[in-house]
Amino acid sequence: MSKTTPRNKTLSRTRDHQVGLPARRTAAAILDAVLQKKQPLDDVLGRVRDGAMYDLPTRDRALTRAIVGTSLRRKGQIDRVLETFLDRGLPARAGTLYPILLSGAAQLLFMDVPPHAVIDLAVTLAQWDPRAKRYDKLVNAVLRRVSEKGDSIASALNAARVNTPDWLWERWERTWGEDRTSAIAESQLIEPPLDLTVKGDPDVWAEKLGGRVLQTGSVRLTPRGRIEELTGFAEGAWWVQDAAASIPTQLLHELAGKRVADLCAAPGGKTAQLALRGATVTAVDVSKKRLARLEENLARLGLSAEIVVADASQWGADASFDAILLDAPCSSTGTIRRHPDVPYLKSNADIADLAGLQTRLLDNAVRLLKPGGTLVYSTCSLEPEEGEAQIAALLTRNRTLRVDPLQANEPFGDSEWAQASGVLRTFPYQLQLDSPEWSGMDGFFAARLSRKAEN
Repeated sequence: MSKTTPRNKTLSRTRDHQVGLPARRTAAAILDAVLQKKQPLDDVLGRVRDGAMYDLPTRDRALTRAIVGTSLRRKGQIDRVLETFLDRGLPARAGTLYPILLSGAAQLLFMDVPPHAVIDLAVTLAQWDPRAKRYDKLVNAVLRRVSEKGDSIASALNAARVNTPDWLWERWERTWGEDRTSAIAESQLIEPPLDLTVKGDPDVWAEKLGGRVLQTGSVRLTPRGRIEELTGFAEGAWWVQDAAASIPTQLLHELAGKRVADLCAAPGGKTAQLALRGATVTAVDVSKKRLARLEENLARLGLSAEIVVADASQWGADASFDAILLDAPCSSTGTIRRHPDVPYLKSNADIADLAGLQTRLLDNAVRLLKPGGTLVYSTCSLEPEEGEAQIAALLTRNRTLRVDPLQANEPFGDSEWAQASGVLRTFPYQLQLDSPEWSGMDGFFAARLSRKAEN
């Protein structure tokens, strides 16, 4: 029987600390990249997924995503709690200290993780960071106070309000009013379900996957494991696409045999919809990398499209198109349920800049459209500058266009989505089912326009 030496005890303690540590370390690194380096969450997750340094097993990946998502969705409440216990504020030039505290408090307040595990691992993370290690005792003290007293502080706050940055809340309140703003903000605190667009037989796939069929034709699941491991993924039976994101393409009329351009096409969910309906599709996007992903998705789905790497605001085609779908780059404020980093990466200035780009894209789309053709313009934004105001300005600039209004029963029987002006507007709190975990949709704007035929 071997004798336990001090070194063996140290190694044993190190192995114990490793349980759950990689997930926490990755979560802190992701939060650092998003909140302190202002990098989009999807981009960071892509690098984490591919990097050998973060080669995490499935369970740790799920935990990492849960910690990051909770930290961002509840950031306002967590910050208030941390401020209470940081007597001198957050030290400057402290490396990953803030992400460590933020993610630790998220686990203590909202994830029901045992305090000793959270605190011990957070201290270890601080000790590993050369700039944060001198604050390891601060990490221990603050998180202990969070575990003891933080819940009463967090629960006393108006969660919808404090977890929405002032710039967004004030903007939405001016545009949509206080009640609707509160409903939007509350819906964004809940992890969204997973929506799939299926190539056929939605009822069959809902039964196979344990989901349900929505009025849009999408199949909705609650999140579970890796998407690539779900039945039907490998054989290309479906693709991931929020129910609201599937609507704009369905506003186009008969497409079989028609020549259709999908501008700003990547990552390709709408391109796949167009191809599935029998259109001859040209998918245009400025990002070669994103188009490569689109091409991979189409290959998996057994669908095809002509792929063009170009700036869609300037691109010129050899011939005009029967129909054009322009799902324009936007502030993405309608997708915060799925992209909780958006409030901390975007600003009012970004919305103004994006509105300028959308105007250029719309003008070029009109140039590419045949007389008598149909243009659908959409954004996943709640901001009128990126939706209603764009269409009003376009109609003023171009008298050959008119809105082809949605009928009250056209958007899948939900008249609430069809506005009096004939455009579509959805909100994150809509599509309510029997529980919050099954409910909600992205906030989307879409307008269908027709170009006058030549005499």
